[in-house]
Amino acid sequence: MKLISFIYQDIQRIGAVIDNMIIDSLNDDAIPDDMIAFLEAGNVAHQALQQRIDSDYPRFALAEVTLLAPIPRPPKFLGIGLNYADHINETALEKPEFPMFFTKQSSCVIGNGESIHLPKVSEKLDYEGELAVVIGQKCRHVSLEKAHEVIAGYTIVNDVTVRDWQFRTATWTIGKSFDTHGPMGPWLITRDEISDPHNLSLKTWVNDELRQSSNTQHMIFNIYEMIAYLSQAMTLEVGDVISTGTPSGVGVKMKPRGYLKNGQTVTIEIEKIGTLTNNVINEPDSFIN
Repeated sequence: MKLISFIYQDIQRIGAVIDNMIIDSLNDDAIPDDMIAFLEAGNVAHQALQQRIDSDYPRFALAEVTLLAPIPRPPKFLGIGLNYADHINETALEKPEFPMFFTKQSSCVIGNGESIHLPKVSEKLDYEGELAVVIGQKCRHVSLEKAHEVIAGYTIVNDVTVRDWQFRTATWTIGKSFDTHGPMGPWLITRDEISDPHNLSLKTWVNDELRQSSNTQHMIFNIYEMIAYLSQAMTLEVGDVISTGTPSGVGVKMKPRGYLKNGQTVTIEIEKIGTLTNNVINEPDSFIN
């Protein structure tokens, strides 16, 4: 199932996309209007939505809605560094012994079509095309053998990074968490739709220039290993997003540097999921609300 969070006629809700048409959650108590609540409801909500899909329930065009990130405000938004062999080669760094996780603040999340801000405080704005996994069951101490069972599905993340701010501190948190620097979407593909998440092509373009071209088979730590490792330390909750690392081709390693500029567009395509597209604009003026 291809699940989306969106706004239609000023109402936020969730739904499923079938042939560029939407079957929504409106006016059905069994289908929550919030994606995390929908995932928490489990089979009851999925079956209710599937019944609408299989019926003559009214549909409307995907082009008519405003897409949000599938998980607009994830409880936890985790990333991993140096998790592709080709990316390690381009950085000339050593292969990590343990997964190198960091946190992106959930306030950085935006959806497909929204704008990435070029910060006022830096010109070293970089892209990182990544496959992301969304947790579908609250869990702790998950084994490798059972890790696939706690996955709700998969989406695309652009782990946008402000490089100079990233390396000011060892944790990377601030440089990974500027507002708008967590594009996610365009939808959540449920895990039953992807038999092997470790064999998907991944490509990133800046405007028409192909910058990244790899495959998720080149991950150092696979998705199940990440889930098992993280769950030894913390409870993973429904709606948590784990972005699984980026391959080679990032702007910081280009000669000359390929940092993002105002007016450019970043497009990330992952096989069996779709395409995430966001343009880059100068950061708007400050505000107090």
